[in-house]
Amino acid sequence: MPKPDELLVAIAALVETGRSNQMSLTAITSGAVITGRLAPEAMWRQRVSEVLTDSADLGAFSAVFDTPTAKDGPPTHLHFHVARILQGTVGIPETGGMYRVAIEDVSAWTVGDFSYSDH
Repeated sequence: MPKPDELLVAIAALVETGRSNQMSLTAITSGAVITGRLAPEAMWRQRVSEVLTDSADLGAFSAVFDTPTAKDGPPTHLHFHVARILQGTVGIPETGGMYRVAIEDVSAWTVGDFSYSDH
């Protein structure tokens, strides 16, 4: 098992304690480039639950995200809000999505989000 980047863990911990979703980050994980803002896990779970609740087909899954998990120790995941997976000159989804990434799976990262253009 790879050892998570201590600096990235510290950033995730600060996001968790600050209850802010303003920290922009770009990470490479399993070959995908994800760019967007980090959010505290509780805020991320709440937003995912709201989206699922509003869905006629997926509403039953919203309860899974309503139940917070008790954790001891440092954060193990990054929770991206308003994020995109970059593929060439396109960001998917166009409006931004919600992604959860294991910190130990991040192979490279930088502070800030990348913009993209088809020009």
